[in-house]
Amino acid sequence: MKILVVGSGGREHALVWKLRQSPKVTKIYCAPGNAGISGLATCVTISASDIDALADFARQEGVALTVVGPEVPLSLGIVDHFEEKGLRVFGPRRNAATLEGSKVFMKDLLEKYHIPSAFYATFTDRDKALRYVETQAAPMVVKTDGLAAGKGVVVAQTIAEAKAAVDLFMQEKAFGEAGNRVVIEEFLRGEEASFLAFTDGKTVLPLPTSQDHKAIFDGDKGPNTGGMGAYSPAPVVTDSLHRQVMETVMLPTVKALEAEGCPYKGVLYAGLMIDQGVVKVLEFNCRFGDPEAQPLLMRLKTDLLEVMEAVIDGRLNEISLEIDPRPTVCVVMAAGGYPGKYENGKVIEGLAKAGEHKDVVVFHAGTAWQGESVVTNGGRVLGVTAIGDTVQAAIAKAYKAAEEIRWDGCYYRRDIGRKAMDRK
Repeated sequence: MKILVVGSGGREHALVWKLRQSPKVTKIYCAPGNAGISGLATCVTISASDIDALADFARQEGVALTVVGPEVPLSLGIVDHFEEKGLRVFGPRRNAATLEGSKVFMKDLLEKYHIPSAFYATFTDRDKALRYVETQAAPMVVKTDGLAAGKGVVVAQTIAEAKAAVDLFMQEKAFGEAGNRVVIEEFLRGEEASFLAFTDGKTVLPLPTSQDHKAIFDGDKGPNTGGMGAYSPAPVVTDSLHRQVMETVMLPTVKALEAEGCPYKGVLYAGLMIDQGVVKVLEFNCRFGDPEAQPLLMRLKTDLLEVMEAVIDGRLNEISLEIDPRPTVCVVMAAGGYPGKYENGKVIEGLAKAGEHKDVVVFHAGTAWQGESVVTNGGRVLGVTAIGDTVQAAIAKAYKAAEEIRWDGCYYRRDIGRKAMDRK
């Protein structure tokens, strides 16, 4: 089978890496891919959002399955377009992907179907939003309604910070039209966890638990990023909490989407806040998380292609997931200045040496070829991912490999996985 993976980040590198392990796969294309992916797949220079060109390529090359990595093409309706052309594709249709594409849609759905989440209010008028902020207690959370690459969220510690966030989104248009409408939420305390599951619209088959690290600095300080590292499993999700998530969040959400006329097929990602044994939803993503995909797919022993085909065909009930019991850890190496301004084109050294480390895979997130050299080409550049007998061992392996890699301005957090260690 020929496979096309859409996207260019660490998540897509991990998907290509995992799909290559299937005996059914004969060739993989990736559009547009990156320097690391080019060692495993044929990269084609088609933008992830150019749906027409992607469909034409899939048809011309006889691609048997297209796997959509990022959120933007999903929200643009790539799955609908491919299906109309008679092409097999993995991911939710456009109306179901609105769960991620619009935070207002998500919050309204959760409220309607009594799925636990934070109290909220939505605004299209800046002055009304600012007046509302003055009536609330800080801290509070201000979010863009639309997609903002994981950065359209401000946890405001003061009323002044909340007002500044409203202005950043609605007046300064930091994220364009995504900020035409904002959601202002109560601040939820506790510990975050990521809960991902495959679903064909009926069966919900959970992957192992994981935990992302959103803030740029150690100790969860500083502005939010797309994710600075992740590990799996997340010990904060106990067996009883796992059941609670399935019974109060995952299954009800899939049923709610079907009831609303937008049945969901693909990977459903719930960002959760856990406080004193109670789970609430922070967000939903309609695809694999990045960087969560890297440690999760390293633990998945089941043929990923078989799972995806079962999702598409509506027979996920026939599948069971075999999971490596060993923990995995992903450390994201970023460009200096990220998530603010940063420079591309920095030559990366030490990749070959890092790749020689046992039980480690260096997934590329933002890289490109420049002549014979691999250079930085994004804010998040690499995801150094390791597996070990214990979480402590996995952390040590990931950081030891990361220390082999360098470029001008390289930055990474030094505390990925520490919460898991503290719980141990």
